Amino acid sequence: MQFNEVLKKLSNYEPGKDIEVIAREYGVKEVIKLASNENPFGTSPKVQKILQENAAKAHLYPDDSMSELKAKLSSKFGLKNENIIIGAGSDQVIELAIHAKLNSKNAFLQAGVTFAMYEIYAKQCAAKCYKTRSLTHDLAEFKEAYYKHKDEIAIIFLCVPNNPLGECPSALELENFIKEIDPNCLVIIDAAYNEFASFKDKTKHLEPKSLLENFSNVLYLGTFSKLYGLAGLRIGYGLGGAEIISALYKLRAPFNVSNLALKAAVGALDDEDFCQKTLENNFSQMKRYEEFAKKHSFKSIESYTNFITYFFDEKESSDLSEKLLKKGIIVRNLKSYGLNAMRITIGTPYENDRFFEEFENILRA
Repeated sequence: MQFNEVLKKLSNYEPGKDIEVIAREYGVKEVIKLASNENPFGTSPKVQKILQENAAKAHLYPDDSMSELKAKLSSKFGLKNENIIIGAGSDQVIELAIHAKLNSKNAFLQAGVTFAMYEIYAKQCAAKCYKTRSLTHDLAEFKEAYYKHKDEIAIIFLCVPNNPLGECPSALELENFIKEIDPNCLVIIDAAYNEFASFKDKTKHLEPKSLLENFSNVLYLGTFSKLYGLAGLRIGYGLGGAEIISALYKLRAPFNVSNLALKAAVGALDDEDFCQKTLENNFSQMKRYEEFAKKHSFKSIESYTNFITYFFDEKESSDLSEKLLKKGIIVRNLKSYGLNAMRITIGTPYENDRFFEEFENILRA
């Protein structure tokens, strides 16, 4: 059977390994997953109650206007409903934006290493890919690449903080960069980890309302998968000018987000205590990972997310990751990104204790 030629050039996205699969394959009773940047405390107790109360409505189509969640987001960010689109994860909003702007005659620009789905989705449209030389978000290099290919570039992806490396430019640096960009070029700010960056350093905080008021070409993305612990329900959102959101709605499938996901997201926004607990644990435990890296002379980039990335010189990340799997600990090997590195989600104190104990033993062997 013949398929579109562009598919021959596409690679599959490599997701994090599943707990049950690892337990079966390696015969491990207790598996700790530190690979996919999920919330180590699970889902808010308030959200769990909401899910139980609404489970009987699973046979009904969701409210396609998504009015309750939009009202919550409107209040949170000081925006109007016309500025909001809800997706099955922010990934879906990325896909809609790419199909709205990219084609075989134009291009997109991204950091040297960043979220893999930008390139995968964009290449489905046969668009050309430009990357900065540096792995991280060097905005001087972004500016250089943009002016070199200005007539081609239709989308710029800014993953801030960046996945899978964790670095984050300041809000002022971003705004100064966006001022250079033609209004017809869509600037997608993927802020999946913005809450973490804002907690650690206020200069990194991005305010969607201000961005939208100052830049008509910005699409801001947020998610409930990380801080709010709803990764399994697949729900995220995009914030932009009415013109951008209207264009994306023309590509959105009806009922694209489930009843339960919508209800859970509303409840998650209300549980500030759960979010605060998550953020405090994340950065207190992050210090342990930074100290471990210094002890073993691993290179790492200062992280403004809920993960840290270790780079290796003499050891192989694939070998280390496999040895950890055998001990029931899942981390993200970054060989698929062309890096001899591993990304580790910051877990609970107990999960982190297990990681340090097992990894120390592996390194000594």
